[in-house]
This record gives sequence, C-alpha cells and structure tokens, in this order.
Amino acid sequence: MAFSLSSARIKKTIIPIHRWLSLTVAALWCLQAVTGMLIVFHWEMDDATIAAPHVATDPAGLAHRIALLAPQGSGRHAVSVWTSAGSPDRYDITIEDQSGDDTVVRVAGDGTPIRTDGPNAPRRLIDTIVVLHQSLIAGQTGRWLIGASGLLLFTNILGGLVIAWPRRGTWARVLRPSRRGAPAARHYGWHRAVGLIGALPALLLVGAGILLAFDDGVATLIGATPVEMPAVRGPLRVGFAQAVGTAERAMPGSRLAAVDLPRDSDATYKVRLRAPGEWRRAYGASFVFVDATDGRVRGVFSASGGPLARRGFDALFPVHTGEAGGLAGRILVLCTGLWLASMIIIGVRLWWLRRKPTRKGASG
Repeated sequence: MAFSLSSARIKKTIIPIHRWLSLTVAALWCLQAVTGMLIVFHWEMDDATIAAPHVATDPAGLAHRIALLAPQGSGRHAVSVWTSAGSPDRYDITIEDQSGDDTVVRVAGDGTPIRTDGPNAPRRLIDTIVVLHQSLIAGQTGRWLIGASGLLLFTNILGGLVIAWPRRGTWARVLRPSRRGAPAARHYGWHRAVGLIGALPALLLVGAGILLAFDDGVATLIGATPVEMPAVRGPLRVGFAQAVGTAERAMPGSRLAAVDLPRDSDATYKVRLRAPGEWRRAYGASFVFVDATDGRVRGVFSASGGPLARRGFDALFPVHTGEAGGLAGRILVLCTGLWLASMIIIGVRLWWLRRKPTRKGASG
C-alpha cells in the first residue's frame, strides 16, 4: 500500500511538469520530429535527383578525375573523396583553391562528373533540412540548443512513462483505448496508449541524438580518442588508386567509404572503409593509413577491434539514424518521428479540451 501511495504522489508531482514542459517545447520537438523523418533517406533522395547510369567503382578512373580537377601548378588541391551514401558507387571529390574555397564534384564510380557544386552554389533543400535538424542552422550554438532540448525530451518521455504505466493486469485495456466517452477522455486514452507503445525506441534514439549533439565533449569524457597517426613528410610518389588498393588489401572484404588525401603537412592517405559487420550503412568507421611517399601501410584500425570507448562512440550515429538495424531500423526511426509528432499533436489537443470548461467558467 505504501508503494501505491508513493507512486500516486510521484505521478501527481510529475503530471504538471510533463504537461507544461511539453507545451513549452512542443514546437521545437515537432520540428525535430518532422525534419528527422524527412532526412532518414536523405542520401538516397539527393542521388535520386541526378540522372546518371550506375558505374562500378574504379579507383584508377577516380584518380584520373582528381588529376584533371586539380592538376599540378593549378593552385587547386584535392582534399578528399567521400561516398555519396545514396546510390552505390558515387563519390564527392572536394577541391580547394588558393583562396580556400571548395568545389565539390559528384562523380560516378569511374570518375565521370555528374554534378558540380561551386563555392557559391545555393544550399539544396534537403541539405537545409539536415542542417536544421542538426543545429537549427545556428552552428555550434544550435547544436547545444538541440542537445538541451533533447535532454528535456528524454526526461519528459521518462516522466510520461511513469504517469502512463498501467497497474498489473490492465495492460490490454490500456493499449486498446475506448472510442466512446468525452473527447478529453478519448484523447487521453490514445495519448497514453500511443505513448506506451513508442516510448522505449524513442528513448534509445533520443538518447543517442543527445550524445551526438555534444559529441566532442562525450568523446573526451569517455576517452574515445580520434583515429589519427603522426604526420610524415616527403615527396608524394604514390597515387590515389595504388593507395586505395593497398588499403582494401589490408582489410579484405571492405568497401571504400572515403579518402583524406595527402597534403604538404602530412604525406598520408587516410582511407576510410566499411568493413564487414559494421553498423554504418555507407561511411564505415575502419581506417587504413597509407604512406604516400613509399606506399607502405602505416596503420590499420578496425572498427570492431578498437577500444570499447571508441566502438561505443562510433555506434551513436548508426543507432540514432537506425542504420544499426538495416532498412528495418531506418523505418523504425521514421515511425518514431511520426510517433513523436503524433504525441505532441494529441497532447496539445488534450490540453485544449481539458481547459475548455475553465474558459467557460465551469467547475471541475
């Protein structure tokens, strides 16, 4: 009996906090839910706007395109090559000019250009939605605001679980809300049932999102040091294709995800690979460092064999995006965004219905 009374007191305390916190931050949470749903498949959506045939990855063809985009003596420098993560075997080559401006050329697997974005190219709508979801288009300050709102959302979902948790033997009735009765009672039944169904996956995804918003601090706190090696200097005698081939042989079965190209301050190819079994769908978290002066492998870092802190940190992104669960996981993220938007709409409607008698001067 004491436990029951204690639970009642706890719920009585949490209910007004849950209600007013939800109403205060509802617009921001709804924005996060909607933008999150829109960007679950944003890589595929972006590539779908480019009509070009599929061509298998050919490192020699990519190397040839890099040489054409940044020939020696031009003042341009190839910075990196990243998979587009949408259609298979497409890559973004970033070229930096003497003024520091970047041009990004999307190419097919053989290096054939299919889209060019110059330094003054307008941001695409889908890219704007991504940045809006991640930082409210406000840089680091926006990321902190997103992280703070995520913390409030996480605690509010927990509070909602405490309020809605049914007594033993009443689960079936609670999860089948009545379609009869007063509008406020019906809305409460649906708010409670829908909340119980989706709260646990929402807590997982929101929790990972909070940690990503404060990623630098989290990495430092848990000791997830970046995968880096000391810089080396010397003449660049090894080409892109050779470096990629060396890296793929060092990690059999892996797929090319990205390459940070050598520069004056460090004659190293940092080749990012997606090794078999990784949760990341496209980018991967395994690295092979290839010396650009002599072609030797300087270091191999497998995502599955790294320190526990590094593996835990690398898992945050695929958990938050659903990539850890493949296509089903990404669909679950989409459904969770819909769940959050629905909970906000139903909750605001419930609050409005319950305040009507007060506005009319009625009691109760």
